[in-house]
Amino acid sequence: MRVVIPLPAADFDPTEVSVPWSILRAEGYEVVFSTPLGQPARADVRMLDGRGLLFWAPVLRARREARELHDEMIRSPEFLSPLPWSQLAQLKADGLILPGGHAPGMKPYLESPEVQGLALRFFSERRPVAAICHGVVVLARAVDSDTGRSVLFGRRSTCLTRPMEMSAWSMTALWLGRYYRTYTQTVEEEVCAAQGEGDPGGPPLFSRGPFALFRDGPAVTNRGYTVRDGQYLSARWPGDAYAFSRDFVEMLEDRR
Repeated sequence: MRVVIPLPAADFDPTEVSVPWSILRAEGYEVVFSTPLGQPARADVRMLDGRGLLFWAPVLRARREARELHDEMIRSPEFLSPLPWSQLAQLKADGLILPGGHAPGMKPYLESPEVQGLALRFFSERRPVAAICHGVVVLARAVDSDTGRSVLFGRRSTCLTRPMEMSAWSMTALWLGRYYRTYTQTVEEEVCAAQGEGDPGGPPLFSRGPFALFRDGPAVTNRGYTVRDGQYLSARWPGDAYAFSRDFVEMLEDRR
């Protein structure tokens, strides 16, 4: 089975890409990367080396095992030979992962008609789709031309929560400015608007999940938080990456 992971040219979160790649590969899945022009993508360097994060680096940068997975991933044949976004419309795949990232280089990916169109096709074909952190913004903006609504309308979801986004921004705004604020509107606000109101008296469509202090890992996936709604899976931040990846594999196995 084949899983496609679209990426921006630069600034993707290394944990949210390398952890799913590693787990999918270990489970025998083929991974196809796609970038704007078919050239290898570059991760957000601050998340790799902590530059500019100062004393917050131990908290905010990618953990060592994720950085090691990233270094392995960027040497892999599939990462070095991505498809251009222009070929996404013809690509045949069984699953779609939409990773996140918050630095400015993410904007072309979050705003891409090609990536949004791919998401629309996967939802219409009821194929497994997983989005984490800012990746959920792609789905919020993937609007069905027939209904005028996002594919998230009426669906349960999570994403980078407003408290998480604002906390990271407030910790670094003095010297990094809007680095952690990709847009004026928070990710949670945009996602909730795309979801709609839901059923009156029913459970809320959006969930922030439990308080996230520690990241999950290979042996502690119970720390991670995901929300599944049918063939759609979502998660909040790099600290959910292992649970997110293993839950997505479970979705793929259900489809198999």
